[in-house]
Amino acid sequence: MSALPPLTTETLWAILNDELADETVNQLVWYTLGYRQTNGRWQAEAVAPTWQEKYPEPPNFIESRPATVQLTRAIPKANKQLLKDYLGFKGYSIDQLVPRLTRRATMTSWLLSYMQAQGWLSY
Repeated sequence: MSALPPLTTETLWAILNDELADETVNQLVWYTLGYRQTNGRWQAEAVAPTWQEKYPEPPNFIESRPATVQLTRAIPKANKQLLKDYLGFKGYSIDQLVPRLTRRATMTSWLLSYMQAQGWLSY
C-alpha cells in the first residue's frame, strides 16, 4: 500500500468532499480493519473474525453494497451520529445521493468511530 494520509478531520472532509481517490479511502478503511499486505499477499490475522470469514481479502467498499452494510453494522450505536455531531456534516443534497458518495460517507463514519475507539477525538 502506498503511504496513507493521516486520520485527521481534514482527511475525513476530503473523503466526504470526494477529494481523495476511492482507492486511498478503501486503503484507510482496510488498514483500520486490520488488513495488511505483505509481499503482494493480503494478511487478515489482525482482522475481526466476522470480517475474516466473509472477506479474507479486503473488499472494495465503493463497489460492494454488502460490504458497506457490514461496515455500517460494525459501527457502535454510540458512534453512529459522529458525522453530524463531531464533523457537523449535514449530508448530501438530493442530486448527490448516489451510491458512491453515500458509501464514502459510511466509510467516513467508520473511520470516525475507529478514531473515537482509539481516544483520538475530543469535543
